[in-house]
Amino acid sequence: MFDSLIIEVDKGLRTLFAVASTTRKYPGQEFGEPVLSDVDKMHAAALMRINHVGEVCAQALYQGQALTCRNPEVRKILGKAVYEETEHLAWTEQRINELGSRKSLLNPLWYLGSLSLGAFVGGLGDEWSLGFLAETERQVEAHLDHHLSELPAQDAKSRAIVRQMKIDERVHADTAVGFGAWELPVPVKGVMRLAASVMTRTAYYL
Repeated sequence: MFDSLIIEVDKGLRTLFAVASTTRKYPGQEFGEPVLSDVDKMHAAALMRINHVGEVCAQALYQGQALTCRNPEVRKILGKAVYEETEHLAWTEQRINELGSRKSLLNPLWYLGSLSLGAFVGGLGDEWSLGFLAETERQVEAHLDHHLSELPAQDAKSRAIVRQMKIDERVHADTAVGFGAWELPVPVKGVMRLAASVMTRTAYYL
């Protein structure tokens, strides 16, 4: 039990403070740095900060769910999602740095809250846990669609990252459904959207 706790603490510290790594090609690396106005640059950086926060939350959510899930196959699905979200962390962090900005100051708060929520959801049962994963990814996909409409048209580098993230999130949702995810009640989906709205509005600035 103590060893498991140490492992989870280490995962949290790595998510929050270590530089994330990726084994896949960095999306958009073939594009040069676009010429952006100061306003566009700040806006693009803020949007990528929101996306980075979303990946921090995803890491914590899926780690929490893996802690309390009962099925080894479900735990494997969650582990694969965590791995790919780590790559998203790396991509968004690098892009934030390229745009001359910073990550959210509230990342430790986002992480702890999401980890607790994930552990609670995982304890409800694997079908509900997979349902939560699927709905989370659907909402993230819609959120990324919105960012594609908001990012400056000439910022091909940021747009390439968001497009690849969107593809990965769809795969995660479809995988969860394929393994028996239950559809969440409409009020729960509404609460999730509200919480995401609070997070995105806050992370845009902080």
